[in-house]
Amino acid sequence: MLKIINLHVQIGNKKILNGINISINSGEIHAVMGPNGAGKTTLAMSLMGHPGYKKIDGEISINNKDIISLLPEERARIGLFVSFQQPIEISGVSFLSFLRTAHKALYPDIKIPLSQFKQSVINALKVVHLDENFMQRSINEGFSGGEKKRAEIVQLIILQPKFAILDEIDSGLDIDSLKIVAEAVIEVVKQQKVGILIITHYQRILHYLKPDKVHVLIDGQIKSTGTISLVKKIEKDGYAKI
Repeated sequence: MLKIINLHVQIGNKKILNGINISINSGEIHAVMGPNGAGKTTLAMSLMGHPGYKKIDGEISINNKDIISLLPEERARIGLFVSFQQPIEISGVSFLSFLRTAHKALYPDIKIPLSQFKQSVINALKVVHLDENFMQRSINEGFSGGEKKRAEIVQLIILQPKFAILDEIDSGLDIDSLKIVAEAVIEVVKQQKVGILIITHYQRILHYLKPDKVHVLIDGQIKSTGTISLVKKIEKDGYAKI
């Protein structure tokens, strides 16, 4: 279980999160929705331990292990994954090399022959409908917006975290890419029992994912929690009624 208890976070002198409480079990999909400036990305960055986000109260734990004091790479090693809202380009580092280096860092005791690892990456690329030549391309360089987001899902498949925070994984996707990403996330949850926290402005990906719980974040607080019916209410009435 990933547990967030009474989390308060500030950036500089401005307090952004005001007591967040969320618990996610393995194999569950939770969604956090809210208007711009509500604190959604602050929540994602705080979970991963970004140094620019200062925790002033609360707890974050994975399987009852407190992770508040851990560095981002230490959080990753115990099973936390956060996708980039805006994936960066890194020239001169191939996608395959990046994935293999990351996998070795997370699982130093697991020795996988390069040929076997490459096949795993090829299989993951197929899941998100990307050609295998993406393995040799520099990370995200020349990728379209949709390709960058699908490449984030390839990382999720290969690195096999216990819990994944997907920060606006649906932004910039056309309808075909949206379906591909949603189907891939569902497959990861089914096969690897990953717990997912998806942060989004939009309702459409949630109609594919059918999250177990939907949390509405407004002014740094969870104002309402429900199921997919809450998404439909937001579509109809907007956040003001919440």
